[in-house]
Amino acid sequence: MALELFDSKSQELRAFHPLTPGLVKMYVCGPTVQSAPHLGHLRSALVYDVLNRWLNALEYEVTLVRNVTDIDDKVLVNAGTRDWREFAKEVEATFNDAYANLNITDPTHAPRATEHIDDMIALVEKLIKLGHAYQASDGSANVFFDTASWPNYGELTNQKLENMEGELDASFGRKSPNDFALFKAHKPEEPATAAWKTPWGLARPGWHIECSAMSKHFLGESFDIHGGGLDLRFPHHENELAQSRAAGDNFANFWLHNALVTINGNKMSKSLGNGVSVEDLTKAGSWGAIRYWLLSAQYRSNLDYSESSIRDAQVALDRITGFLKRTTNTKHVEIDYQYLPAEFAKAMDSDLNVPGALAVIHERVRAGNTAFDSNDQEALKLCVEQVKNMVHVLGLTFAYQEPRISEELTNQVNDLIQERNAAKKAKDFARADQIRLELEQMGVTLKDMKDITMWSFNG
Repeated sequence: MALELFDSKSQELRAFHPLTPGLVKMYVCGPTVQSAPHLGHLRSALVYDVLNRWLNALEYEVTLVRNVTDIDDKVLVNAGTRDWREFAKEVEATFNDAYANLNITDPTHAPRATEHIDDMIALVEKLIKLGHAYQASDGSANVFFDTASWPNYGELTNQKLENMEGELDASFGRKSPNDFALFKAHKPEEPATAAWKTPWGLARPGWHIECSAMSKHFLGESFDIHGGGLDLRFPHHENELAQSRAAGDNFANFWLHNALVTINGNKMSKSLGNGVSVEDLTKAGSWGAIRYWLLSAQYRSNLDYSESSIRDAQVALDRITGFLKRTTNTKHVEIDYQYLPAEFAKAMDSDLNVPGALAVIHERVRAGNTAFDSNDQEALKLCVEQVKNMVHVLGLTFAYQEPRISEELTNQVNDLIQERNAAKKAKDFARADQIRLELEQMGVTLKDMKDITMWSFNG
């Protein structure tokens, strides 16, 4: 079975084949750094981290771009009297800390919008030249995309221009309320640092033009996958697609959108006061449990949070951790990340059915525990290897990250185990028991198998 992904533009499952064999180019909408990350931000970043990991497991070379919007109306407002640039960097750091704690792999590129103003200016100049953008009629530095000039506008969300509600705004010199800002004229009350010299005057970029410019800069005129949260599908992604296609770029071959996070069945919103912060999550459980819970629903399904969510996830993760901890081998299993159970691969190839993949992990854990208890060494080795491989692909390596054991301690434990085995062979059971006690005092637990003694360190 080949990898299939749900393309939200065509609204169908499609077999995934990269534009260039062996290479995958993916762009994911990252955060607007206006405030600390919440559940929705974490889920979106994690969905595309798992996709990146699975593509790597399929031996694709992936270029992943996840942008940072560091200039925006809300960034300026929330910065207050502080330097907005320092404020944005501090908020960005909180996102990066959360990503690292969740074991989200760093993207290949993480460009900030303010680093690509020249790319945005060049793209807007091209759109004006082609008749798809215009400077505001009031003579200001506002520049807008002319939605009426692009007959395919609405193709991503299957809407007709006359029926759209979106950002409807007739102000600032627009020809039509549907037209969206490419550059926004500098306002006297805004910091001087929040404006750049453009052919149209002092201005800062609009939100949508940023992603079109940065994706083209790093991935070219055509790339494989564009991802983001479902809430970005309209108007943000619709506008990205329109301006890029109008400029002559093919843009994304697949569009992926992850569903939202709900709180006790209700939409998460500031007005309802039901947001869940990163601080709230870490009080509820470990980062491993948070990642496990975020993986527990297929990415196109809403994920509902309740007080028991992280606690239940911790219990499930502990079952995996407990199995791997009790089966640590003196001859540590060599992990072959290319070897995975067929059922796991089938689930992942089916539009990233991660809940199905987790079910396979737990099935192998049960089988492994049975093999452990019955001293079936070969079956146990296979289960350990498979579980470690699957855990690695899903980024749940929290489950087998054991305490760091020095080479000196490892050698000491192995020497004592060899001496104990020799004592047992010589029927010196008193000495064998004494060595077991010494190892237990060192924090080492032993499990005697048919042909080998397995051990784990509990210190």
